[in-house]
Amino acid sequence: MESILSQVSAWSYAFAAVLHGLFALYLGVAWRRGRQGILLIAAVVASALWAVANWVFSTSGWVWMFQLANLLDVLRMAAWFGFLLSMLSQASGDGPDSGLPAWPKPGMLAIVTLGAIGVICFTLGVPLYGTPLRTWAATALMTAVFGLVLLELFYRAVIERSRWGVKPLVLALGGLFAFDVYLYSEMLLFSRIHPVIWGVRGFAHALALPLVAVSASRNPEWTFRISVSRHVVFHSTALAGSGLYLLIIAGAGYYMRYFGGEWGEALQLALLFGGVLFLGVVFFSGAFRARLRVFLAKHFFAYRYDYRTEWLGVTQALSVAGDGLSLGESVVKALADLVESPGGGVWLRDANGCFSQQARLNMPHYGLQEREDSDFARFMLEREWIVNLQEARSGFSPDVTAPLPEWASELADMWLIVPLISSGVLVGFVVLLTPRTPVDVNWEVLDLLKMAGRQAASYFARMQATEALLEAQKFDAFNRMSAFVVHDLKNLVAQMSLMLRNAERHKDNPEFQADMLDTVRHVESRMRGLMAQLMEKTPINQRKPVLLKGLLEHIVQSKRMFRPCPTFEEGAPELAVFAHSERLERILGHIVQNALDATLEHGSVSVRLSQEGNQACITVRDTGSGMSTAFIRDQLFKPFQTTKASGMGIGAYEAHQYVQELGGNLTVQSEVGVGTCFEIRLPIAANAQNAGNKAVAE
Repeated sequence: MESILSQVSAWSYAFAAVLHGLFALYLGVAWRRGRQGILLIAAVVASALWAVANWVFSTSGWVWMFQLANLLDVLRMAAWFGFLLSMLSQASGDGPDSGLPAWPKPGMLAIVTLGAIGVICFTLGVPLYGTPLRTWAATALMTAVFGLVLLELFYRAVIERSRWGVKPLVLALGGLFAFDVYLYSEMLLFSRIHPVIWGVRGFAHALALPLVAVSASRNPEWTFRISVSRHVVFHSTALAGSGLYLLIIAGAGYYMRYFGGEWGEALQLALLFGGVLFLGVVFFSGAFRARLRVFLAKHFFAYRYDYRTEWLGVTQALSVAGDGLSLGESVVKALADLVESPGGGVWLRDANGCFSQQARLNMPHYGLQEREDSDFARFMLEREWIVNLQEARSGFSPDVTAPLPEWASELADMWLIVPLISSGVLVGFVVLLTPRTPVDVNWEVLDLLKMAGRQAASYFARMQATEALLEAQKFDAFNRMSAFVVHDLKNLVAQMSLMLRNAERHKDNPEFQADMLDTVRHVESRMRGLMAQLMEKTPINQRKPVLLKGLLEHIVQSKRMFRPCPTFEEGAPELAVFAHSERLERILGHIVQNALDATLEHGSVSVRLSQEGNQACITVRDTGSGMSTAFIRDQLFKPFQTTKASGMGIGAYEAHQYVQELGGNLTVQSEVGVGTCFEIRLPIAANAQNAGNKAVAE
């Protein structure tokens, strides 16, 4: 015993005793004590007494004080275990429906009793495990491992928003339990108490105590909600099993070293390395984890699934489709994880009315198809039945009234067929592969798969509807463009027809011949532009400054063969606007052409350019038939509405839309039998740039 006495140990345990005593005094005086408060005070007081006993032993060398300190150490651990168990049972109660695993309370009683027995055996010199010292070290090591397991269960049970308050406590106790594991492992392996490790143990407890105080300040009454799920039980069980496994390996290694002679140490190291390696392989094995989950669900819970967790998991898996996995692969993974299956495939209905494989996960590609009007497809739709192919092949599935397709009978690795039904329509089905571990497909599994299948079907139905909508929008855009092109072609044909009608009378007139060539050249250029607009998929060029005076003169000049002949009036100097030259010419030419069509030969059509403030004003006035106020308000600027027998009702709609795109406005004044005035206002180039760029971006 003298070897472990030093000034370091005396100061270490004295420091720990003072800090624990002051903290216990503070808790007892200033805290509103509940059950958790009393247990925490008991743990701190026990720790203070333990530190005092070790300090007395370090300064006096009394062996009986060292033995008393070891008993107080067991009492200290029991108090901390009781505090953690109290926190676990606070929110959910102590009844059978609390949701807590059943093993922590009896496990605590057993491990504390075992620890006390180990101390007594060491005190009395009874060698239950090797030597008395090894007996004490082994039981103390198991106590520390149990503390880590219990702490891990406690931390996982606390819901995320409450973990802020307990993280310091978990770090403090976790560090102390880990320190004890190190101390007693070294003691067990080398059959001695390491003086340095034992001496600084007091400092370790003193350093951890402020973290406990931080948690105490964050939780005045330790009243946070605690939730225990199957994941908590799974991880806790896995950790406890790992600890037990490592203890067995350590014990076997000790005996191998003790009785192995000169090969003993080498065999011990080889065994320890092999044991740790095997444990890593086991924990990275999907089949092992699947078997453990199924075992725990069967024997520790009334229901197999935590439905809230499973529902959130399925929704999360489907919502992240596209992040490394397609929607089909995400659906397969979500359903496969529910029943421990390694993967599968998705069959969706194609344009030919057949279900074909569209996605797969850990499954080879099968060129198999199932017609949507087959008996098997109708059976899945009508019954929404999940088909267990293993039972169906063996004849133990009398509820499957439809004959199985040939491909289902031939492929032995297929296990379950889950129909995907949305709004009474069979969208497709999922085929799952044989699971990693045998799974009892009972009513609970079937209901969960049906629920997940409906959710997946809704995603597929939405995806298909979105694709159909995009395709329809593409056709709509093409049809809209085609309507504009046909409208322009109609105007070009009208120009050609007028030219041909006048050709018989004026074919010998040189001026008419020159006008005819200009008209043909213009029509040819416009038709080439329309063909390019239909064939090319590149966007329209960006807007550029367009000189209005020259553009309007060209439009009036191209209409000079019509009667009445339009006139152009200059009311302003040259003005420019940001626009697409050809498109602006087209809509202005359409407005002028409409005025000509509505006016008799003895009437008049005039085009005027003026400036009003920072806007260019284009006025097209005629003395034609005019329009009613109701028609202007309700029909003029709507597509496919017209007063002309041969009109399409597209030109006015396009003109109104494009003028608004340029940041301008179009107004109409008309009276039946009197005439019509179209007034187009556009921002001039100096003020139109920002609006034009914004419209281009849109």
